[in-house]
Amino acid sequence: MKSSEPPLQKIDKAPQTLRDIVQDRLREAIIDGRFAPGQRLVERPLCDQLGVSRTVIRETIRFLEAEGLVEILPNRGPVVSTLDWAQAKQIYDVRLLLEGAAAATCAQRHGQNFAPELDRALNYIKTAMGDTEWANLLQATTRFYELIFKEAGHIVAWEIVQRLNGRISRLRALTLSTRSRDGKGLKQLTAIHDAILSRDPNAALQAVETHITAAATAAQGFLKDAKAGLGKDLQL
Repeated sequence: MKSSEPPLQKIDKAPQTLRDIVQDRLREAIIDGRFAPGQRLVERPLCDQLGVSRTVIRETIRFLEAEGLVEILPNRGPVVSTLDWAQAKQIYDVRLLLEGAAAATCAQRHGQNFAPELDRALNYIKTAMGDTEWANLLQATTRFYELIFKEAGHIVAWEIVQRLNGRISRLRALTLSTRSRDGKGLKQLTAIHDAILSRDPNAALQAVETHITAAATAAQGFLKDAKAGLGKDLQL
């Protein structure tokens, strides 16, 4: 290559593989409730619907099993995992510890260029609130937290959150449907945003605690109704 020629453009993000696309589609279908808790995931219909081989479906099911969205039952095979309050409470407890610490640290150490990034992330959430596709809102919310964790330097903590992300997204989809209607969820995220940019770690921690406590309370109500057989609309 001649030195006068411009360099090749850097690839910021590798293109999705077929397996990645299938994982995203099936994950979204579970989170959206198109597959109900306990429902069997039968290979042949999935192959036909997605137009992929059984090998890809099996790899996808194994991947989603590792995320906690699928479980393999004796004599039944893969089914959509059932999420109960005992499991959900543990996830909220982990979120409270990790997200609270990240927000507090981010408030103390964020750089000069961080505010516009967090502003954009919050605006994406506001825009997605009116979208009919829950996936867009979940992605926007995940991006908001990702910025906070990475600016705080809590990289290992973010890796832990990512491993829980499938189950976290199920819980978010469960609670966003009610809390987005009254605007409380957005107000709570805005409070986190404002506290961080004000460089107030105590307020940031308190805002995270308020947000997660409200989400946990909403999820607990839904899950208890579902257990009692009243949660017809609860398709986790």
